This record gives sequence, structure tokens and C-alpha cells, in this order.
Amino acid sequence: MNEDKMYHIGLSKSDIKGAKFAILPGDPGRVEKIAAALDEAEMITSKREYTSYLGKISGQNVLVISTGMGGPSTAICVEELAQIGITHLIRVGTSGGMQLNVNAGDIVIASSAIRQEGTSKEYVPIEYPAVADVDLVVALRDAARELGYSNHTGTVHCKDSFYGQHSPKRMPVSYELEQKWNAWIKAGALCSEMETASLYTVASTLRLKAAAVLLVIWNQEREKAGLPQDKNFDINKEINVAVTAIKNIIGGKYE
Repeated sequence: MNEDKMYHIGLSKSDIKGAKFAILPGDPGRVEKIAAALDEAEMITSKREYTSYLGKISGQNVLVISTGMGGPSTAICVEELAQIGITHLIRVGTSGGMQLNVNAGDIVIASSAIRQEGTSKEYVPIEYPAVADVDLVVALRDAARELGYSNHTGTVHCKDSFYGQHSPKRMPVSYELEQKWNAWIKAGALCSEMETASLYTVASTLRLKAAAVLLVIWNQEREKAGLPQDKNFDINKEINVAVTAIKNIIGGKYE
């Protein structure tokens, strides 16, 4: 390992120039689009699934870095960001709706996450909750309202197998997948994705502040119920929410 550069993400403390906030998409292909919403954004590096840009919001340096897909790569990213001085993490991701009132195009702010994935279990026992930082949740919720976006705040579902969710009947453990999916819906889970539970659990153990804002791109439960819906891939909404929230925090709105 290079003494200055983190082994996986390829960044050092000097690269982020004192940045405390990091915006975390999963997809490396979305990093440049997010960076375009910042001032003076420039690419730093691209290594493995971790592509990073540094820009400014309200004059302060902010890092944008992809985490890759799923819990393991997200955990590695969070661990190494903590070592170079990042303290505030905001995930911007996509999800599938679970409640019938959660429509494609809606914004979900995850106050907590269901740990139906494996990474977080290697940090703390399953009884420990995966929860967001309350101040970041409030800032994201306020930003979504300020921007006039249809939004929901609550628990999201996290899993490791995308096709376990979308094709459960062909899995040998279909009985477990389907029963748990229905239980999560009955308990009020808003949407499903793959990274937030790991993000929250790792952030908690490292004493970092973390939250997630998710775009709902589709809702399989609405489709099952025969309700109208169109797929929505407008990630500008969640980008705007994250940037507005950070801007409000830096501007002292919550002091």
C-alpha cells in the first residue's frame, strides 16, 4: 500500500483538500453528472469501482465518489474515506418502491435500513439497527420539500441479490425471500436497494454522519396491483436534494 493513497479508492488526505462532505452514488457513471452540479469540479481518480471528483458547494470542498454496487464495496469506500478525513456521507442512489403510495419519480429519504444483506453482519450483531444521522435526514427532507418534490421518509430495505428480489420463485430459498418481502411491506418499508444498510452500519461504528436520498425508478408492487406507473430515471432530483441539503448545512440553517 502506498503510504499516502488508500489502497482501494486511490485517494489521500491531500487529494480532498479538507473536504468533510462526500456524496456517494453507487454507479461510477453517475459521478460526473453529480460533479457538474458543484462548482469548480475536477476529476481526481478512477480506480476499480471508485471514481472521484472534487468540487465546491458554497465555497467548501465536497467530494463525489462512487461506491460500486452492493455492501462490500460500499463498506470499503466508507472505511477508507474515514481514514482521509471525510465525516459526512450522503448516498444518492436508485431504488424500487414497495408501498403502493410510493411512485416512480418520488424521493425517499432513508431514516433507517433493513439489514437483509451480509456486510453489516461482519461489523455488529443483527440486532443492532442501521440508522441514519438524524440531522442529515432532516436536512435532506427539508431540501426535498423546499424543491417541491414528492417525498417520503422512513425505512428502506437492503439486500445482496437483485435477482433474488425480482425472480424469487426460481431461487431454492424462494419460501424465505417471498415471506420476508411480504413482511417488510407489511411493516412499512418504503423501497428496496442494496447499499444503505452497509453504509449506516459502518458509519455508526466509525462515528461518521450518514444519510441516503433515493430516487424511486419503479414499483413492482404497483405493477402487481395493476396501478399506473412509468419508470423514472431522472437522477437530477436526488442530486438537487443532496446539494441543497449540503448548501443549507454549510450556510448555517441548522445552527
